[in-house]
Amino acid sequence: MELAREMRFPVAAGAPGSKKVQEGSKSQRRGRWRKGKAKASRLSHSMDLRTMTQSLVTLAEDNMAFFSSQGPGETARRLSGVFAGVREQALGLEPTLGRLLSVAHLFDLDAETPANGYRSLVHTARCCLGHLLHKSRYVASNRRSIFFRTSHNLAELEAYLAALTQLRALAYYAQHLLATNQPGRLFFEGDERFIADFLHEYVTLHKGCFYGRCLGFQFTPAIRPFLQTISIGLVSFGEHYKRNETGLSVTASSLFTGGRFAIDPELRGAEFERIVQNLDVHFWKAFWNITEIQVLSSLANMASATVRVSRLLSLPPTAFEMPLTADPKVTVTISPPLAHTGPGPVLVRLISYDLREGQDSEELSRLVRSEGPRSLELRSRPQQAPRSRCLVVHIHGGGFVAQTSKSHEPYLKSWAQELGAPILSIDYSLAPEAPFPRALEECFYAYCWAVKHCALLGSTGERICLAGDSAGGNLCFTVSLRAAAYGVRLPDGIMAAYPATMLQATASPSRLLSLMDPLLPLSILSKCVSAYAGGETEDHSDSGQKALGMMGLVQRDTALLFRDLRLGASSWLNSFLELSGHKSHPNSVPIAEPMRCSVSETALAQPEGPLGTDSLKALMLHDLSLRGSSETPDTPELSLSAEARGHSTPSAINFLLRPEVASEESEAGAELSTKDRVQGVCAAFPEGFHPRRSSHGAKRMTPYSSPIVKNPFMSPLLAPDSMLQTLPPVHIVACALDPMLDDSVMFARRLRSLGQPVTLRVVEDLPHGFLSLAALCHETRQAAALCVEHIRLVLNPPGPPV
Repeated sequence: MELAREMRFPVAAGAPGSKKVQEGSKSQRRGRWRKGKAKASRLSHSMDLRTMTQSLVTLAEDNMAFFSSQGPGETARRLSGVFAGVREQALGLEPTLGRLLSVAHLFDLDAETPANGYRSLVHTARCCLGHLLHKSRYVASNRRSIFFRTSHNLAELEAYLAALTQLRALAYYAQHLLATNQPGRLFFEGDERFIADFLHEYVTLHKGCFYGRCLGFQFTPAIRPFLQTISIGLVSFGEHYKRNETGLSVTASSLFTGGRFAIDPELRGAEFERIVQNLDVHFWKAFWNITEIQVLSSLANMASATVRVSRLLSLPPTAFEMPLTADPKVTVTISPPLAHTGPGPVLVRLISYDLREGQDSEELSRLVRSEGPRSLELRSRPQQAPRSRCLVVHIHGGGFVAQTSKSHEPYLKSWAQELGAPILSIDYSLAPEAPFPRALEECFYAYCWAVKHCALLGSTGERICLAGDSAGGNLCFTVSLRAAAYGVRLPDGIMAAYPATMLQATASPSRLLSLMDPLLPLSILSKCVSAYAGGETEDHSDSGQKALGMMGLVQRDTALLFRDLRLGASSWLNSFLELSGHKSHPNSVPIAEPMRCSVSETALAQPEGPLGTDSLKALMLHDLSLRGSSETPDTPELSLSAEARGHSTPSAINFLLRPEVASEESEAGAELSTKDRVQGVCAAFPEGFHPRRSSHGAKRMTPYSSPIVKNPFMSPLLAPDSMLQTLPPVHIVACALDPMLDDSVMFARRLRSLGQPVTLRVVEDLPHGFLSLAALCHETRQAAALCVEHIRLVLNPPGPPV
């Protein structure tokens, strides 16, 4: 007998109370949906893995037996088959998850911070099992009802079964990494061919199931409606971009023309996967800049705190002197940014809740850059607030390719109000038009300018905190490393939210989560890293060129010309220095000093001795950024120097904490079958298991492996101990479900092993980029408050115990 179909009872159009009845039923359906999602989330947290699996298997067998007895109908056959699949995947997944969970604690920072990619992968799988358990119970309770929505429940079960199958594949990959990695390391280091094979195998996995009905199932329920809206906007914008209707310009209306994607989750998931897999970095630059549309930015600012000062400043490209920390009587020249496009101004945004002394000075007013009708005009106040003793220098995220301080202004205004300190947010130039090291040069220049001119910013500069998120967190670390290399004042502390510390193409358990992350898929990460490293400016599709427009093409080609000229000049200069046998020496002041004033030197090599006046002056032209570009690494002029390569080789980097911890982790890895170490990536799957493969291919997913990504000023996790020991206290706020989680965990572990002050707080159930969602829900507000709390610790450190 065929299952009863969902029955609908239409209400007469003019019947009294008909509208109220319809609205009430819709509201009730939404309420039941939210309660169901919350209940599934509670199930995944409250039950242990073995109990959850056994309960799910029991329910699946019961439902399978019921639907098998319902006759030869297609719907009954599919329902029976889906529950058979749930049973098979759950039984196959549980032992692997248990194995990962049994050793996950070995990779935590400490007992109080249970977080790493292995834990996150297990938690995500538990969430999927929890949803299937909740849905299986619902089906078992309502399958005989005439109101049972057969097609809806079947589609949801099939979607979550597909997700569970892919999660099982990720669990096998994680187990393979555990067996193959060096003991104690979350990131794989070794044969680059293995990494290339692994990533190629990984990116062929089907992803569409995670972007349809299952979108954001691993996150807190309050986030999911927002993610659904973003996904609909993304695929709608993708259609406009594909047809070259909007190019890199976008209107708010173009984001809400995808009604068919809203009502068809499977279609949305397939289109989402196609966009993620194939569109270039210019598409993502355009989409991520949506928040800067006039209408949307105005709405965001209306919902944010009202500040007295929000001014865009243009810092002139003029060299200035900074005193050395070791000897204030000696100064060092801070040159303006030079990489790729030559000297140019640096844009920064000053945000202050109160109008403070110096912020309305004529000297500062000469630096103000108009923002059109949105520009705020300052009105003089009889009594200005005194200068704050604190200053926050902020560096925004956006994958090095998108967004500005304007995108991050809403939460920065709240920070300014809560901290009572002025904030200077840096608008660095973006890749691929301005690849590494332009952003680092501009951020370092702006930081030094802020330290020197803090009085103009309404601060005395007694306490300075560097704060940034994602790519901005990366730049916070590298700016501090460069400040230490120059010997100028370091910030008093760093607050980095979900930072990227490893830009090398490699694998880690948390990076596996990028398969399902709607905000950070692996292909997007690869495109952003390639653009920042200078590899994306070479290849543009025809549609991308048309979308750039004439001015965009001119700017891109100009950037390419400057880059080529710069690479050629720097290669010639380095070859000349090497051939002439010139070597830096601690006492070679007359030669080193003029060179530093005239040549871009973003990635200074770390001197052997302690930082001081002599060692600083001995810093020569070790501009790692000028070498190791996308050209052939074997070319001497374009490869990393031996000293730079030494900084990033595994033997020179102490990822291990203590010998006893290393031996314990080594034993854990040895328990796995040793044949996995010599077999290919596909050997990670047991016989008979076949995950779903993507139908869109991976046209442009070649792992970017230029030596430049190993530069410690690009991947600070690869910096030698001597460099990391120069960092100020570091406070990291990471996300448990972020593909970048392992970046934070391993960076904190390295700092902790060196005795450096570091804290790591990991928030649960939130996606990467939660600061931009701070006003969305209670969970994001709490996470944003945690960032503010750590900045406050830097600005107002607790006094010594009495």
